[in-house]
Amino acid sequence: MKLEKKKGIGAKRRGKKSSIDHDPFLEEETEKRRKFNYDDDDDIESVESEEEVKVGEEVEDEFAHETVGEKRKRLAEDTLNRIEEAKQREHEEDNEEDDDFRDSLVAKTLMQEQLEKSGRVRRANALRVQDLQSSDKFRVIVKHQHSVTGVALSDDDSRGFSVSKDGTILHWDVSSGKSDEYKWPSDEVLKSHGLKFQESWYTRHNKQSLALAVSSDGRYLATGGVDCHVHLWDIRTREHVQAFTGHCGIVSSLCFREGTAELFSGSYDGTLSIWNAEHRTYIESCFGHQSELLSIDALGRERVLSVGRDRTMQLYKVPESTRLIYRASESNFECCCFVNSDEFLSGSDNGSIALWSILKKKPVFIVNNAHHVIADHDSVNHNCTPACSWVSSVAVCRGSELAASGAGNGCVRLWGVESGSSAIQPLYELPLPGFVNSLAFAKSGRFLIAGVGQEPRLGRWGCLKSAQNGVAIHPLRLS
Repeated sequence: MKLEKKKGIGAKRRGKKSSIDHDPFLEEETEKRRKFNYDDDDDIESVESEEEVKVGEEVEDEFAHETVGEKRKRLAEDTLNRIEEAKQREHEEDNEEDDDFRDSLVAKTLMQEQLEKSGRVRRANALRVQDLQSSDKFRVIVKHQHSVTGVALSDDDSRGFSVSKDGTILHWDVSSGKSDEYKWPSDEVLKSHGLKFQESWYTRHNKQSLALAVSSDGRYLATGGVDCHVHLWDIRTREHVQAFTGHCGIVSSLCFREGTAELFSGSYDGTLSIWNAEHRTYIESCFGHQSELLSIDALGRERVLSVGRDRTMQLYKVPESTRLIYRASESNFECCCFVNSDEFLSGSDNGSIALWSILKKKPVFIVNNAHHVIADHDSVNHNCTPACSWVSSVAVCRGSELAASGAGNGCVRLWGVESGSSAIQPLYELPLPGFVNSLAFAKSGRFLIAGVGQEPRLGRWGCLKSAQNGVAIHPLRLS
């Protein structure tokens, strides 16, 4: 019985195996495999080869009845067509290269301008200044009744502006010297524009201006002086538009931040105020100086450089509300200006010019007796020998290493500021009698503007009767 059961089980298992062997799915697969199982010696012709044969046959059929002359003509025409197509492709590629070349030049120019504005790249204008000729000298193009206290140029170097101790504000053309005067409005109009009359008799009606600044877009002119107000003018209409109040002392210096309508003002009250000329509003004030603030300067970044009679030069970082303090050891600062975002120049009342770095508390280079009194410029012509050697103004051609300084010793000096070696190299002396109270370079570096007078800008420490009160221009020849 047991053997029969085993046989039955085995039979069943054999039955299952036989069912798998006869699976129709597997049978179809084996048939397919068997169908595509080719021998190694068989030749397989592809579809592409058949098409190529057909195309070749068609070509042969097309030129089957062609004569020898027709064949030569056809081959010559094909050769000419290929040459013309090659020339046309070369011409198109050349045009594309020219377009790319022009686009690259525009991109490089814009990049260079941006780098120069940021101060990371500077033009070598100092090395390009050629030797002065006998015809190259200062020429007075605009005259004032009293000493000129400030000059400025428009962004395109075509127009100039000047203010004087006589209270006049002039707008003049650089090439022709033709000038227009800004008319002060009546007291009622000034009061409606925000002016607050002072109780002091000296400041109540005094329109004496000591500083001015022009916005980069050429829309606004700012002036300030003895009346302790910052006056805003519209350059297009020559009209007074606003009087900013807030300073308790004389407004001694003004400057616009490049590319914006932000205006900075420095005063004898020791504060530095920030205004918006576009919206005609007050923004904030920066404190730090312990005495009168004499000169300020700014570039495109929100940083302001200032010097005061407390023997300090301070760099305000407006967004961070912080400041860096640089101290003079033996003299008072009189003026300052940025060379780039990390370097700046200062002029002192001991006749020295110093180059400073933002990373060091002491000057990296000093030129002593930069404006010593000339032998024939003695006390017969003036009564303030020490004051004549004071460096009353410094200026830098933006985006270059060319700088200038002025005093009352009878000349303006040109300097080359070398950042790599941290040095100041003397270049030329430009004769100009009188107190040079303000300097401005053309953006192109082609000429220099100087505001000159018989008296210093901020006082009456001396008088040079032989000097002219006005604006002088000196051409600069660049190689």
